[in-house]
Amino acid sequence: MKRKRLEGRWRRLDNTANIFPVIANENMSQVFRISVTLKERIKPEALQQALEDILPHIRNFRVRLRQGLFWYYFEENKWIPQVQRESTYPCRYIDPYGNRKFLFRVSYYERRINLEVFHALTDGLGAVNMLKDLTKRYLQRSHGEEDGFWKNEDEKKAKEREISVVDSYLEHYKEVPRRHYSSRPAYRLEGNYLPLGTGQVLHGYVNTKELKKVCHQFEVSITKYLATVLIWSIWQEYLDGQAREEPIVLNLPINLRAFFDSETMANFFAVTMIGYLFQNPDVSFETLLGKISRQMDRKIDKKRLEESISYNVSREKKWYIRIIPLVLKRLALNWVFRLKDQAYTMTLSNVGVIQMEPEYEEEIERFHLMIGVSRRQPLKCAVCSYGKEVVITFTSVFSDNHLQRRFFDKLKEDGIRVQLEGNEPSSARKRDMYPRIRKILILQKGGEAKASRMVRQVGQTGGEAARGIKGYLAGEKDWKEELHRRLNV
Repeated sequence: MKRKRLEGRWRRLDNTANIFPVIANENMSQVFRISVTLKERIKPEALQQALEDILPHIRNFRVRLRQGLFWYYFEENKWIPQVQRESTYPCRYIDPYGNRKFLFRVSYYERRINLEVFHALTDGLGAVNMLKDLTKRYLQRSHGEEDGFWKNEDEKKAKEREISVVDSYLEHYKEVPRRHYSSRPAYRLEGNYLPLGTGQVLHGYVNTKELKKVCHQFEVSITKYLATVLIWSIWQEYLDGQAREEPIVLNLPINLRAFFDSETMANFFAVTMIGYLFQNPDVSFETLLGKISRQMDRKIDKKRLEESISYNVSREKKWYIRIIPLVLKRLALNWVFRLKDQAYTMTLSNVGVIQMEPEYEEEIERFHLMIGVSRRQPLKCAVCSYGKEVVITFTSVFSDNHLQRRFFDKLKEDGIRVQLEGNEPSSARKRDMYPRIRKILILQKGGEAKASRMVRQVGQTGGEAARGIKGYLAGEKDWKEELHRRLNV
């Protein structure tokens, strides 16, 4: 019994998550945000209570990151996270030794609740489910409903979510012939950078019916249409519609739950590269749309996704890779990431339609999705929809927004009305949904932050060691299980 209780306190990272702790730092956060805007101002006390209510039921978020000899792993975190008022730029780095060691943060501003997540924890759909639960509980709390949480069908879903942290990559892995994945360099976006630590956000609000009407005319899906508009806009804005030796390539995350039977709250997505090499300057938008549509049909099917899972998992399962110390794995994974990073121009992520139960719909205005950027990945686009509206969000570290404007102008040319909203660096007319940040903290190579983390670690080392020895002597900890966790092969 004691061993079973101990095993529930830690678990391995999923196959995709292993890369994120290696590459994340103050300048490349690997953090994304899903937020909900309500029709009334947020009550901080009710939001804090709501977070404390749901967190015990969502095991995937109730962890901290630890470093073993061979891999990182998650360990149960018994602290209570604190809700804070938003006061800085979105998608900032989440220090695994700060924030009470949680890998997510909840903040609020005016009528908006923000959930920012380190990608090692989960993907977009997992974060959406977490925010939906938090929003429902917050609305109950703000209306004075103390009880009535996790009842009937909700209790069943909560129980499933409690145990749904399996690595679905391993569950659906099967050996298939290996494919060669191209790492040919793609066209890279360049521009004038904002100061370190800052970033611009520009939202485009689009009517769902108008967008669907245009897509229906072209006989394509919304994602195919938006991907083509983005590639077209990059070609027109950066290359002046001329031929180029490097292709323009989008990194497109694909939700694998739509193809495989999985309800995991851990990461379960694959990425596919969708792009075009502009050798003919006379290509029309309709021709490009047809080519991108056929390319997506060819690449986004179950067989190709199984090959992607097999390719990624097969390396993790090799015994000679498993026994390589983490310090060497970090060097190798950084090198692999740099190769993949060069193979695409920017990221486009669409989490699709977000739905809420009818009793909450009238209290919610919209959802937003945005992805953290860095100087190595300077511009990203994220899409989500709720009700009658699709929200297209660009995040950028460039001081200009020429590409974003070109993209939205193309939508307008096709008959789709767009309303823009952003933060101060975006120069959008409407920008009162974000706090005004007067002081910008610039960290040179993260030195100040790293020094602070070292001080905290050194200060905690003696106490943690004493508590650990006491636990072994009292029989509260199993030294064999602890070795298995620390030296996880």
